[in-house]
Amino acid sequence: MPIVAQSTETTDWVSRFADEVIAESERRAPGKPVVVASGLSPSGPIHLGNLREVMTPHLVADEIRRRGLTVRHLISWDDYDRYRKVPVGIPGVDDSWAEHIGKPLTSVPAPEGSRYPNWAEHFKAAMTAALAELGVEYDPISQTEQYTAGAYREQVLFAMRHRGDIDAVLEQYRTKKAPAKKQQGQKPVDEAELEAAEGSGAAAEDDGSSTSGYFPYKPYCGRCEKDLTTVTAYDDETTELTYTCSACGFSETVRLSEFNRGKLVWKVDWPMRWAHEGVIFEPSGVDHSSPGSSFQVGGQIVGIFGGEQPIGPMYAFVGISGMAKMSSSKGGVPTPADALQIMEPQLLRWLYARRRPNQSFKIAFDQEIQRLYDEWDKLAGKVADGSVLAADAAAYARAVGTAAGELPRTPRPMAYRTLASVADITAGAEDQTLRILSELDPDNPLGSLDEVRPRLDKAETWINTQVPAEERTVVRAEPDAGLLASLDDQGHESLRLLLDGLDKNWSLDGLTHLVYGVPKVQAGFPADATAKELPPEIKVAQRTFFALLYHLLVGRDTGPRLPTLLLAVGQDRVRKLLSA
Repeated sequence: MPIVAQSTETTDWVSRFADEVIAESERRAPGKPVVVASGLSPSGPIHLGNLREVMTPHLVADEIRRRGLTVRHLISWDDYDRYRKVPVGIPGVDDSWAEHIGKPLTSVPAPEGSRYPNWAEHFKAAMTAALAELGVEYDPISQTEQYTAGAYREQVLFAMRHRGDIDAVLEQYRTKKAPAKKQQGQKPVDEAELEAAEGSGAAAEDDGSSTSGYFPYKPYCGRCEKDLTTVTAYDDETTELTYTCSACGFSETVRLSEFNRGKLVWKVDWPMRWAHEGVIFEPSGVDHSSPGSSFQVGGQIVGIFGGEQPIGPMYAFVGISGMAKMSSSKGGVPTPADALQIMEPQLLRWLYARRRPNQSFKIAFDQEIQRLYDEWDKLAGKVADGSVLAADAAAYARAVGTAAGELPRTPRPMAYRTLASVADITAGAEDQTLRILSELDPDNPLGSLDEVRPRLDKAETWINTQVPAEERTVVRAEPDAGLLASLDDQGHESLRLLLDGLDKNWSLDGLTHLVYGVPKVQAGFPADATAKELPPEIKVAQRTFFALLYHLLVGRDTGPRLPTLLLAVGQDRVRKLLSA
């Protein structure tokens, strides 16, 4: 049965791309599964910017699955790429790893103390676990396994036979000017481009050029395993290939029709895979907007292999807001695993789903995460009451689940900022946490902390890993006698009004009404008077009152929301700290 594009009623970017991909798949490969693709290099920690390389095709593939069609999301692990340099700041790695530069990533030892067999597997593991938590369904492809098993043998021989055609395409773009360095979240550019940009002095023939002619294939040395090799001769009839290694001086002649220890250079390898796998959709980073980029050049080379360039957007930069204590990689750039320690997968999915690929956005590790969660919970409320806009509803649906079903969620999702404040004050003491959270809504108390997990655990991790010690909340052990003694009559009266109202207002809503109402009552207005009914100076009085309470309770002029703080401290201790 032919594939027919059936656009949903939503108007979000995912649906529009799904329409295009389905139509293009029917044109190119009618009746076959739709193929979308991503590529990831496990050369080090895989950052949140790189996650856009996966989430963009994942969301499109999932929409296609929701329409009842068969789709494959391929994730190529570029684990047969060369180890380019020793990353900075990787635990268990020192300068001795420099001896492995030039080897395939799967031939480099894992960092010391790792339970994985090699460098690539070590860094794939965290991303694999994160993708599972995010509900990303995909078919993994190890390029090490593909090349060493001879899966691309015919494509390699074809590329060598047509090396003149490939060289003619590359010649159009060759330049001595080094490109800009790769930014977080962008697909890797040509090895030679990277090395030139970073000034590492790697071999200039990484694009396959040499004094002996152009060869798009790079062998790994049979003695030292490094790719610092130069092809010096090749016979199309016999497929005999001769190479020499500049690292160890080794030289040998092999039959390429039987040889599996090497790979096509990047700008040929990528389009070869497009044709081999029949990729319809694959996004690319902003680096591919420049002339001579891998995506642009690949668009011409793929035709040599009898294929077509995938359709797909150029995706924009993903930034990070705050990175306290983050040390997962060079520069402390966090990974998806880091983000999932402090936020539920639904929120992380939503951040990628709600923005078009060409829109940049930030992922919050600082206080901004509380505002994001407020926005997320507000959206959930609109979905529940039916007031949500269609595009927002689509982004929400893509965040909370996939075609396979909903992701596990927190049964009772209390406000993240409230959970964080309670975790801050209780330092993780579960009995106190349960007491405080139960008192937020006395008519519907918690039976167990499991009702607010995993959101509670994420908020607690955020407090413990991202909030600096000087910003943590420490409740006073004894009253500030000096401050209490210095108060004027109005100050004492404000504290008396608060203390008198504690008993009947001991809930989150009640205490909110109480703390905002005290300055109103002191000024002669009803406690429930609205902002429109009050003069501007009431807001000033409220801020002054709040600052007083913070100083008396935690010794600072700011802190967690006062109603939450009061509940956390407890009535007896509040009375002790606020009484003269």
